[in-house]
Amino acid sequence: MPRPPKPRWCQGPPPQRVYKPAGVPLGRLPRVPLGLDELEALRLCDLLGLSQEEAGARMGISRGTVQRLLASARAKVADALVHGKALVLEGGAHILFPHPGRHRRHGPPP
Repeated sequence: MPRPPKPRWCQGPPPQRVYKPAGVPLGRLPRVPLGLDELEALRLCDLLGLSQEEAGARMGISRGTVQRLLASARAKVADALVHGKALVLEGGAHILFPHPGRHRRHGPPP
């Protein structure tokens, strides 16, 4: 039996759950699932320019895990863009969101 995934801190739920090509109904498009942890790794490394070590510290995971999340996320985003598929953002029980106003020791790692 595989080990359960380690909890991963993410910024928060994205504003949209689905991104798709314009003019095509969602029901007629193939879907590519993108995990919220994959999206968070993309945001931290590609958008904010953090190193994989810094991103791992913010998410509470190892640098190697961040590297695997980035590789997977980049491949999925490229597949959706190149082949005109819908990108569907999905979470999981291992995704944690910080609560506003909560003391730092209960939130994500520094």
